[in-house]
Amino acid sequence: MLIAIFSLTVLGAVLGIVLGFANKVLRVEGNPVVDELIAMMPGSNCGQCGFPGCSGAATAIVDGTAPPTCCPPGGKSLAAAIAAKLGLTVDLSGLSDDGPKIAMVAEELCIGCCRCSKVCPTDAIVGAAKQIHNVLREACTGCSSCVEKCPTEALAMKPVPVTVQHWVMPKPLAA
Repeated sequence: MLIAIFSLTVLGAVLGIVLGFANKVLRVEGNPVVDELIAMMPGSNCGQCGFPGCSGAATAIVDGTAPPTCCPPGGKSLAAAIAAKLGLTVDLSGLSDDGPKIAMVAEELCIGCCRCSKVCPTDAIVGAAKQIHNVLREACTGCSSCVEKCPTEALAMKPVPVTVQHWVMPKPLAA
């Protein structure tokens, strides 16, 4: 028994050292501009832009195959920041900036078909078959992929409700 434990410990240590060495020697440096764009993006990896996550969108923007306005959750402010970072000019008149939204379930319309929960990238929709579903506010990224799959139109995108954690004092009116 002790020989088995000792041999597995030695094997784990040797393989760990080999992996650490391989990480140092075989490292591939990425584009630092792409890393900066990824840090600016929402990080929800929702796929609304048509790319596999925020890293794919950032790479496409730097390569010039996608416009700076391709991230719907980021809105106008992200598009303007990306354009300023890359030195591009961008037309923001076609973008609508409605603010952050999350999915809400109309319980009287939900039939519990589970189509919405199957397409949710963050597993924000909870519920069982033939039971009313609900959306976890903290987990919803606002990608709206569930809205298109709902056959009864029980899901709708609504503005993030104001709670104590999200409340911001409005600016005073100018005199």
